[in-house]
Amino acid sequence: MKKTNYIPPYTITSEMVRLVAEISETIGRFSASNQIDQTPILRRGNRLRTIQASLAIENNSLSLEQVTGIISGKRIIGPPREIQEVKNAFAAYELIESLDPLSEKGLLKAHKILMTALVDDAGKYRSGGVGIVKGRKIIHVAPPAKRIASLMADLFSWLKNTDAHPLIASSVFHYELEFIHPFADGNGRMGRLWQTLILSKWKPTLAYLPVESVIRDRQDDYYGVLSE
Repeated sequence: MKKTNYIPPYTITSEMVRLVAEISETIGRFSASNQIDQTPILRRGNRLRTIQASLAIENNSLSLEQVTGIISGKRIIGPPREIQEVKNAFAAYELIESLDPLSEKGLLKAHKILMTALVDDAGKYRSGGVGIVKGRKIIHVAPPAKRIASLMADLFSWLKNTDAHPLIASSVFHYELEFIHPFADGNGRMGRLWQTLILSKWKPTLAYLPVESVIRDRQDDYYGVLSE
């Protein structure tokens, strides 16, 4: 990967430093207890909560019980597209241990799995313009398609070379991916998946903590920050 001088526009504040220290301490205590590592059932349950929450943010109506049933192979009554979204998301999250967060090819591979049978261009960057609309208001116009390849290359180069704490680096990457909006669909899901992936390489326990549930519960705050 060619190194670039690109640095995303962000400022580390004293509040961010305090939160990083607080979260790191909490995660350290939690990891030391090995609660998740020793309990496959808990790991699976948390992963299903992660998937249900991430898809609920995208207006998937299936409940945790339905999501659990789908992954268990049960016949579930629901919109076919939403059922496919669940199957795809589970397959993508199951790849976390083998994915490299610094690999752009890995990102495209994950998107293909996440969006297969849902969009025609799964695993490929978009070829047209997109904007994010809330109500009748356009809150963000993404960069033109012709710039995506270079913008994503710059972003991955920064991620590879940054010395920012993983909590900060993963958040910056997530924000930048949503700003670039490289895919025609599935950007939110990919942003959350990739942040989880980055964090899991710092603390493996984070691969199984349903952070997406927190995002779902604070959805207005989440979209408010992304639209700034």
